[in-house]
Amino acid sequence: MPPTLFISDLHLADERPEINTLFFRFVNEIAVGAKSLYILGDLFEYWVGDDQLDVDPLARAVADSLRKLTTRGVHVFFMHGNRDFLIGERFARETGLTILSDPTLIELDGERVLLMHGDTLCTDDVEYQKFRALARSDKWQRETLAKPYAERNALAHSIRAQSDSAKAIKTEEIMDVTPETVAHVFRTHAYPLMIHGHTHRPATHQHIVDGHACERWV
Repeated sequence: MPPTLFISDLHLADERPEINTLFFRFVNEIAVGAKSLYILGDLFEYWVGDDQLDVDPLARAVADSLRKLTTRGVHVFFMHGNRDFLIGERFARETGLTILSDPTLIELDGERVLLMHGDTLCTDDVEYQKFRALARSDKWQRETLAKPYAERNALAHSIRAQSDSAKAIKTEEIMDVTPETVAHVFRTHAYPLMIHGHTHRPATHQHIVDGHACERWV
């Protein structure tokens, strides 16, 4: 039985050639034999609009590699992250993947599985949550995408630099998931298995929520 694979937070960028090389190897040697591939956000370090495919060789190469997967019958799903939330319908069309809402509940081998990027679990990071609400609004995205590519690219680098500076003074607890929020999400979705990324802290966590034994995979 072909496997179902999950990846998240690769942050592909020209500045990280090693991870780019590993991604293409993963696609060509592992994902090609999968039934499904779920990408749970932040595939790219930044995404400023689907016209990035026209000017960014790495973006085009990644899209072409995903198209090879879907052409071979691998079901590829993508969920927006906090760096690539402007990926749109053109990218989906040219790769053949399906864009998922966050969160999305699926059934995998008879088990209910809740997929998330994970940033909405970090509610103690109030400053980030305010920015997320703004950046996910239709008005902000419409106005941003109307700007010239060069201006959007400069904006993305500025936001990235501000984010890196903010992280330097935030505690690890603030940037990790908030336990009460995690419990609320388990409760809201009737205690499924949860899989998410975002925190860059791969692990399997055990939770007891309302007497239910729950697992959370990062």
